Amino acid sequence: MAKQRGIFKAEGTLDEVTFYKSKDGFMIRQKGGVSAERMASDPAFERTRENQQEFARAGKAGKVLRAALRSLLIQASDSRLVSRLLKEMMRVVKADATSDRGLRNVLDGELELLEEFEFNENGKLSQTLFAPYTASIDRVTGVLSISIPGFVPRQMILPPAEATHYQIVSAGGSIDFATGSNGITTNATEVLEIGSNASAVVNHSFDAGANSTEPLFLVLGISFFQAVNGKNYTLKNGAFNTLKIVKVSGV
Repeated sequence: MAKQRGIFKAEGTLDEVTFYKSKDGFMIRQKGGVSAERMASDPAFERTRENQQEFARAGKAGKVLRAALRSLLIQASDSRLVSRLLKEMMRVVKADATSDRGLRNVLDGELELLEEFEFNENGKLSQTLFAPYTASIDRVTGVLSISIPGFVPRQMILPPAEATHYQIVSAGGSIDFATGSNGITTNATEVLEIGSNASAVVNHSFDAGANSTEPLFLVLGISFFQAVNGKNYTLKNGAFNTLKIVKVSGV
């Protein structure tokens, strides 16, 4: 590995030489690696190709899930969501005990492994909402439901410092990982004060259709607001909003 000396500091690739900056300064290395043609055909890379195929399926599944929940994720996600979700989707794929290596997929894997996944590492539901809740999926009737008994917000919610109000949000329905389509719908309470008065019971339900053949998902979260002169403003662009997968029913 060569190191640049002198006054010229460059980054990028010129012919077969790559210039880049590291913690040790500006470095130079020769471009190299296995060709795409060899990677695609050489028996020595068969395991690598199998891993790449499963990695691609996990990545596609993560993209489909994010798209299904996009309306909520816009205000409740962190900068590493894509990579964190990909890691969990790979766990789902590797749990496929029926397909050959290289052909394992999320539908034959264990989608239930996604339960408890937090979409925002900066605002986790498990560290924000302490009121008990129940989440259930009845695949026969197609009813997905979330229920939260009445609670005192000041006692059962740990909000960001500037927050004065909150809103319970949820979503539920089916996701078709093969086609990318989904039947996800959302629900939300009114924007409520983080005070000492007990909240009303929260009952959110979703209809996925009886005997659905698609995976079913339930997510739950809290959005925070700051009241200024009678208007509620999203707190720090949703940086501390929470969203979590609370129930999954695979096929």
